[in-house]
Amino acid sequence: MLVSRLLDWGVETVFGLPGDGINGVMEGLRRHADRIRFVLVHHEEAAAFMATAYAKATGRLGVCLATSGPGGIHLANGLYDAKLDHQPVLAITGMQETSVLGTGYQQEVHLDRFFSDVSVYNEMVVNPAQLPGLVDIAIRTAYARRGVAHLTVPNDIQVAEAGQQPYEAVAPARPPATAPISLPPQVRPRDEDLRAAARLLDDGGRTAILAGIGARGAGRLVEQLAEVLGAPVIKTLSGKMVLADDSPYTTGGLGLLGTAPSEDLVEDIDTLVMLGTNFPYTKHLPQPGKVQTVQVEIEPVRVGVRMPTQLPLVGDVAATLEALLPMLHRRTDRTHLERYQAKMRDWRAKMAALESPRRDPIAPQYLASLLDDLATDDAVLTCDSGTIATWAARHWTIRGNREFYLSGNLATMAPGLPYAIAIQHAYPDRQVIAFQGDGGFAMLMAEFHTACRYRLPIKVVINNNNSLGQILWEQMVLGYPEHGIRFGEPQADYAAWARGCGALGVQVDKADALGPALREALAHPGPALVDVAVDPNEPPMPGKVTYEQAKEFGRAFLRGQPNKVAIATTLFKDRIQRLRRA
Repeated sequence: MLVSRLLDWGVETVFGLPGDGINGVMEGLRRHADRIRFVLVHHEEAAAFMATAYAKATGRLGVCLATSGPGGIHLANGLYDAKLDHQPVLAITGMQETSVLGTGYQQEVHLDRFFSDVSVYNEMVVNPAQLPGLVDIAIRTAYARRGVAHLTVPNDIQVAEAGQQPYEAVAPARPPATAPISLPPQVRPRDEDLRAAARLLDDGGRTAILAGIGARGAGRLVEQLAEVLGAPVIKTLSGKMVLADDSPYTTGGLGLLGTAPSEDLVEDIDTLVMLGTNFPYTKHLPQPGKVQTVQVEIEPVRVGVRMPTQLPLVGDVAATLEALLPMLHRRTDRTHLERYQAKMRDWRAKMAALESPRRDPIAPQYLASLLDDLATDDAVLTCDSGTIATWAARHWTIRGNREFYLSGNLATMAPGLPYAIAIQHAYPDRQVIAFQGDGGFAMLMAEFHTACRYRLPIKVVINNNNSLGQILWEQMVLGYPEHGIRFGEPQADYAAWARGCGALGVQVDKADALGPALREALAHPGPALVDVAVDPNEPPMPGKVTYEQAKEFGRAFLRGQPNKVAIATTLFKDRIQRLRRA
C-alpha cells in the first residue's frame, strides 16, 4: 500500500539502504520493482543527499529510506540540507514493533521525535488504515511548505493487512483515494502591491538586484528588469545558474566566495531588489536603513528576515516580474550599470590571470578553469563545501544549459558525490561532474562504488590538497597557528580506489598532464575519477580583503605558521600572474 501510494504521486526513485527495520517496505519495493527504482547506497547519509539533489534538479519529490535506529539517524545531515535549502523530500524510516515501544528495546530510537526539528510533517503510523491518508498529507506538506516530511512505520504495521483497523470489530469501508494535486501552483502579488513597487523603483536611484535560486528559470525576465532599471545583478551561490556568467548585467557572487565588484556594489546603492533569495550572510548586505528594499519571495514568513523590506511582493519570481515589468519606466542614465560592467571586466581579467598552466604545483584555479573549458554546455556540476566551492564559484561558468548544485545554507561537506549520482539518475543523458575536495570525497567515497554498480557515467574530479583547506585559512584569519588540518602521509590513492571499483582512475600531479587526463575522463563511457594534486598553499581569498582579515592573517604567520614560506611564495606568484595579465 505504501509503495502503491508513492507510485500514485509519480515517485519513480527511492534512495536507501535495507535493514531489518524496513523489511516490509523492501518487500513492497520488490513487488513493484517494474515501476519504481530502488537505488542501493552504502550509507544512509548519502541516500538523504541523493533525495535532496533529486528534488533540487527535477523539482519533484525526493524520497529516501532507512532502517530503524542508527539507520534513521544517519539520514539527518542530508535531511537538514533539504530543510535549509527548502527542498521537498520524504524520508521513510522503520521502527520497532509497537508492542515493545517504550521498553528500551534494541535500537529503539523514536525517530519521530528525533526528526521533529528537521521536518515540516512528521508522523508515526500506528494503524494500517492511517497509511494512505498520511502518505498523501506528508507529500502535500513537503511540496507546499518546501521541506522534509517524515513517516516512520513500525515493523508490525509494515506487514499488517492493508486497511486493517485492529481496534474496531468491523473495519469501515475505506474512502476512495484523493487524486494528487497539481504542483506547484503559480502565485503573483496583488496589483496594488505591484504598482507600489513600480513607483518605488521608478523613484529609486542607484539600484542593484540580488537574485537567488528562487529566480531559477526566470533569467530572461531578470535581465529585462536589469535593463529597465540600469541595475547590476548579484547572484547568490545557490542562484549561480539564474544568469549566464558572461551576462552584461551580472557582477557575480557576494560574500567570501563572491567578487570585489559585488562587494563594492552593495555599498554604492540606495535601492535593492531581492528576487527569490533569503541570503543569510547579512554582513555582506547593505546596512539596514541605508536602502529601500523590494523583495519577491514565495514564502511570506521569509520576507524581511535579512533586510528591512519596504515593499514585500509575495509570489513566484517569474509571475511577479511578468506583471511588474510593464509598470516600470526605463532609466536613460546608464552610468551606474556601466561602472560595474567595467569593474567586472577587470575582475574577470584578474581571475583569468590566476588560471595559469605554468605554475607548479598545479593551481586549483587552473584545474577549475580547464574543467570549465572542457565540459559540455549542458553539464551539471555538483560541489562540496570548502575551498572547492571558491574555485567553482569563480572559475566554473554558467553558459548554455549548465547547472550547478551544492549544499547552500547548511554548507556541509560530502554531498558532491551523492548529488552527482542522484542527478545522473534523473538525467541519464547529461554530463554530470562531481567537483570535490579530498576531504569531502573521503567522507562518502564508498558511493563511487554505487555509481559503478549502476553504471552511471558520472565524472569525479578531486581537487586534492591533502588537507582541510578551508579550515586552514579560517584558522589563519582568526589568528590561530595551523593545527589539525593536514592529513599527512601516506596520502590516499583515490585513483586506485576508482580502478578497484572497475572505473577509470587517473592521478595527476603535473599541469601538462591535466588536460589529457580530463579529456580522457570526460570521454570515458562509464564512471571516471581524476585525482589532481594541487597547491595546498593556495589561499581562497575573499573578493575584498578587510583590514582585520589581513591583520590576523599576518599575526598567524608571526605566531608560527609552519608553511609561511610556501604560502608567501604562492601569494607572490598570484600577484605576478595578475600583473602579467594587466
